[in-house]
Amino acid sequence: MDINVIAPELPVIYGDDKPQANLEKGCVRIPIDIFGSAFFMLTRYEEVIKNDRDEHDRFPAWASLAYQEKFLERPIVDEYVELLWSVIKQLWPHAERKQRIASIRVSHDVDRPSRYTFGTFRRFVRSVAGDIVKRRQFSSIIWGAQARYGTPHCLHPNDPFNTFEWLMDVSDKNNMRSAFYFIAGKTYPPHDPLYNLDDPAIRKLIRDIGKRGHEVGLHPSYNTYQNPELLARQAAYLRRVAAEEGVEQIVWGGRMHYLQWRTEVTPNAWERAGMAYDSTLGFADYAGFRSGTSHDYRWFDLRARRELILIERPLIAMEATVISKKYMGVADPELAIEYFQMLGERCQRFGGSFSMLWHNSELYDNKNRELYQKIVEKF
Repeated sequence: MDINVIAPELPVIYGDDKPQANLEKGCVRIPIDIFGSAFFMLTRYEEVIKNDRDEHDRFPAWASLAYQEKFLERPIVDEYVELLWSVIKQLWPHAERKQRIASIRVSHDVDRPSRYTFGTFRRFVRSVAGDIVKRRQFSSIIWGAQARYGTPHCLHPNDPFNTFEWLMDVSDKNNMRSAFYFIAGKTYPPHDPLYNLDDPAIRKLIRDIGKRGHEVGLHPSYNTYQNPELLARQAAYLRRVAAEEGVEQIVWGGRMHYLQWRTEVTPNAWERAGMAYDSTLGFADYAGFRSGTSHDYRWFDLRARRELILIERPLIAMEATVISKKYMGVADPELAIEYFQMLGERCQRFGGSFSMLWHNSELYDNKNRELYQKIVEKF
């Protein structure tokens, strides 16, 4: 059979060790439990039964079956669907199915909208000193002062983390819509932002994003992934501020801070907060297909044993995951582009969405901007 798969050898989660489809008397036997395997991946069942966690209480890539069996970079559920479709076509040659159109989604977690504006004076001095000592950027003495004191009602254009207009320009040029996820509270100072949604500069930023037709979303503060009530309050706060700034959206969604996630609690909390989708499901330490798919799908609540309204938009790659020395450490720009492109092409192959997270604060120099632009323009 001619099957659309990444490689001839298809990993088996549930089924025979050496699967081979058999055709007998108009019946095809597939020695792979396609539905059980898909359920295992999509519901993140293994994250419920395994206790492995990192310093942020996240389930790490290395603990997953996909990583251990070397198929994390393959959308295995999409491949299983293609296997099933090939069998259906063999039995019923005239069968048709809905055609899917591949896409790219870019989102930006707004952890640090400004390098200089928010926080204590001591932190401001440390930021400027870091620019001078580490990057030899003596001009930051002037830029930093201008950003912190010169424009209290908006982000200064010379602030290196103020890349929002540039990001929207790149998205407009490539017929994309950027999603900017804002943190709407503070629960743990070491890992939460220095800004508040009611800061005039943040309100203006939200207003400008809405005016340009891009998306505003939620990035719940640290440790809210296990606190449905707090997550709901922050979602309501963001919607209220956005409405006051004239931002009207039919669909609201976002991503958990630090990609914190508990399969038993977090999806249900998102739904209770009135959010239509979540886009957390990617690993922090290794890029790929955490849920085994490049397609959006409805969440299934394992505890309540029911399907949720909440849609999961799987996160395929975050810039820090690929580039940072802490994680994959792909430092060479050309190799990074090739890696992102490989993942994107695998999404396209199955008509899926290549969902990429790139923080606004990681585009502070021309090198990173050029890298981002080249990746986006590949699709």
